[in-house]
Amino acid sequence: MRPHIVVIDDDEKITSLLRRSLAFEGYEVTTAQNGQEGLHVLLGRHADLVILDVMMPQLDGWEVCRRMRTADIHSPILMLTAKDDVQDRVKGLDLGADDYLVKPFALEELMARVRALLRRRPEQADDHSQLRYEDLLLDVDAREAVRGDRRIELTAKEFDLLHLFMQNPKRVLSRDQIMERIWGYDYSGESNVLEVYVAMLRQKLEEHGGKRLIQTVRGAGYVLKGDS
Repeated sequence: MRPHIVVIDDDEKITSLLRRSLAFEGYEVTTAQNGQEGLHVLLGRHADLVILDVMMPQLDGWEVCRRMRTADIHSPILMLTAKDDVQDRVKGLDLGADDYLVKPFALEELMARVRALLRRRPEQADDHSQLRYEDLLLDVDAREAVRGDRRIELTAKEFDLLHLFMQNPKRVLSRDQIMERIWGYDYSGESNVLEVYVAMLRQKLEEHGGKRLIQTVRGAGYVLKGDS
């Protein structure tokens, strides 16, 4: 599978250049013209690498970086900036960036840094598209869930929510983390939407006597954990 790279930059010349150049090198490329759009892309699909401009309107690169790490998006980040300032580099790295490149940059150097960051990725098992916890199996590519020998019909949002839990077994996820990953930062709908979806997901998972896997941690959030 080709590595997926997300380029977030409000300069259309840069995004166009990087889209063509990275695609020519064999990468799958998604571009976003601002930080908000970039976050929506990242919340909806895994990226193997993010190329992130610092100076953007609305949400700058530092804020995008901070929100990514808060939402447990661990994709490597290569930050682009027009300022060769030590304090700016330190700020970006402290927020969770992995590398830093000053504009204008040589395309050959950017490509070398992209290759280096992608080499740092942990090796993924061949069956990474299938996640398992106890008797629950999630096929990510087919977007199907099976518990024991029973196939579970899930809506798109229910699947996304279960996928998030399956990616983080035995880890308590806060309400804010889940809302940011599944519904996005600008969600303005019903305030109890998470509770409603957790209840629906539990009902489907626990049909026919299945034990509870999604536990409520009072005052903290939810966790995928077999013990009641």
